Amino acid sequence: MPTITPNLWFDTEAEAAAEFYVSIFPSSKITGVTHYGPAGPGPEGTVLSVGFELDGQPYTAINGGPMFPFTEAVSLEVNCADQAEVDRYWAALTADGGEEVQCGWLKDKYGLSWQVAPAGMEAYLNDPDPARAERAMRAMLGMVKIDLAAIAAAADGN
Repeated sequence: MPTITPNLWFDTEAEAAAEFYVSIFPSSKITGVTHYGPAGPGPEGTVLSVGFELDGQPYTAINGGPMFPFTEAVSLEVNCADQAEVDRYWAALTADGGEEVQCGWLKDKYGLSWQVAPAGMEAYLNDPDPARAERAMRAMLGMVKIDLAAIAAAADGN
């Protein structure tokens, strides 16, 4: 199977964004940086693209200019082992100008959307008892950062 590498389009912040992301996720690294040459289209010597890995998943960040900003139509999901991980990634990704949105969604300081979700949340939302699932869903829809204990309590009718 071929490797699938998400490409993230930035105005001029590709290198800073890649450094930010690899500082947050363990087992992550910058794998390469390319620069514009005399042919352009960017200024010679400025960063064209940055290859990086987040826990083994390759990504490319490109400085392509301001014409294609991020939207919520594409997001990256962080599947967390527990609430402590949710809290840690949420704080890191919203730092320095990130924006909390709703239902576990946020935008980082570069405008990229993320979903930060704890393990076990889907079990409550897909509970075979429709009333429990409905209570869990209503609780989640009222949250900004996901709180699994609050979803569990809502599912149980508390």
